[in-house]
Amino acid sequence: MAPTPTGDGSSTNLLKPTPEQVTILWLIGGYMAGILILWQMPYLKHLLYPFKLVTIGLHEFGHACMACVSGGKVKSITVDPNLGGLTTYVGNRRTQCLALPAGYLGSSFLGAILVFCAFNVIASKGAAIMLILCLVLTIFWARNLLAFGVCLFFAGITGLLWWLDGGKYLKYFTLFLGVMSCIYSILEILDMLVLRKSNGSDAEQFAEKYGIFPAQGWGFIWLIISLIFLVGAVLAGLAAFKDDGAGNGAGTGQ
Repeated sequence: MAPTPTGDGSSTNLLKPTPEQVTILWLIGGYMAGILILWQMPYLKHLLYPFKLVTIGLHEFGHACMACVSGGKVKSITVDPNLGGLTTYVGNRRTQCLALPAGYLGSSFLGAILVFCAFNVIASKGAAIMLILCLVLTIFWARNLLAFGVCLFFAGITGLLWWLDGGKYLKYFTLFLGVMSCIYSILEILDMLVLRKSNGSDAEQFAEKYGIFPAQGWGFIWLIISLIFLVGAVLAGLAAFKDDGAGNGAGTGQ
């Protein structure tokens, strides 16, 4: 990207990170590495269990939200303790066409928004409001205790961190949930592509209804889109938030 002029006549590259942005980039990398390492490790993988559950809840919220937007009606959302979820809704063919991919794509898009907003304290508070709203709506549609409890717990934690010490730690929490949501979608799609776990998946149902590509083909397309969401969120955060919202700007040269 071409350099843009600053107020003092000098120029700066929009994608060149400030010291505060470097910290966020290290956090994103650390979160990703930690999630990938813990994902399948015996015993230690259970540390991610509650975060996997809330991510599944956000995945199901993606289905439900798109079903409503496309004219359908959501009947229920359930979250399984074995890391599965189910959204039931009624609607026309358009509703099914839009709602099926909205699980993976919706949760990865929501995660990307959280990552983008983590580059700015004020924006992260706005993202926290959005997250709480999504969780509350999921609670409204929840039809089993686990879905209700997980969403209520994480909505409460988000609200508590908003209040605690002026929201000082909020962006680190929402950033982790954002990275987790993006990584979860990507890893689940990769499992489907590599390990052929397509039976009963969103991609399998989509392929059966609309054809064109097999389940793995649709999974690959959704994977690329999810990666674009994540990379785009990081680049947009670098370009948009040279001041982190806490009085720490990029500074000017002497």
